[in-house]
Amino acid sequence: MVVRSAPSAVLLGGDVTGGVLRVGASVQRPMRACSPSVHALLRHLESAGFSGAPRVIGVEGQTEILSYVPGEVPARPLPGYTVSDATLVALADLLRRFHDAAASFEPPAGAVWEDGSALDDDPELVGHCDVTPANVVFREEPSLGGPARLVPYALIDFDMARPTTRLFDVVTTLRHWAPLADPVDRDPAQRELDAGARLRLFCDAYGLARRDRLRLVETARARFGRSYLAMREMAETRGGGWARMWEEGAGQRIRRAARWLDANEDALHEHLI
Repeated sequence: MVVRSAPSAVLLGGDVTGGVLRVGASVQRPMRACSPSVHALLRHLESAGFSGAPRVIGVEGQTEILSYVPGEVPARPLPGYTVSDATLVALADLLRRFHDAAASFEPPAGAVWEDGSALDDDPELVGHCDVTPANVVFREEPSLGGPARLVPYALIDFDMARPTTRLFDVVTTLRHWAPLADPVDRDPAQRELDAGARLRLFCDAYGLARRDRLRLVETARARFGRSYLAMREMAETRGGGWARMWEEGAGQRIRRAARWLDANEDALHEHLI
């Protein structure tokens, strides 16, 4: 039960989910059709010992109540610590631990998931499918011989979670963190990054199998195509944040990213073999 008199604050940062409110140590969010399925996943992660996700506290009417994950969620323009090699390695480890915990999850009968761009042929697990900087919580950890540093330690906002493959979730993550994007559309802190070298660093830290590395660029190309169509449809049918992102050029950014991928495919592939 939520204590209504507890200090509250509106939480910002989501692109399409409004009405998110922090109340003390909990977060209140509007229920969605996929929420019961997401709750089942979060409860499984808790039982599997994965600490990097919110806990389900309960439901009141049309409001879900989750635990608040303390820490820092980077906003744009991205701070420098988000683009370090150490951050990328820690993020790969976090995603791998999430996947390993989610692999034993059996969705409830009739589970409903949010529509999106996931490649759902022969799914291996329920992935997060939206590991953007806005959905990663950082916290301070001590560093040997130096000051504490901020590292990613939790994933939040599982609204886009759905059955997929490890590779697709890796590709979706690298889309934002390598990043797989035309330099003109990258955050200023990412403009000079060597995306190919970062692909290799992430895949090594995750332990991605060779067969998946060989399919990574191909999967990214398929993701761009599906993402473009999915975002256009949601902008047209749902409006709200989806329409705003589309009007602000999301579709054109996806198209530019796809062209950049084509132009740099050979160089990227060399980092992966």
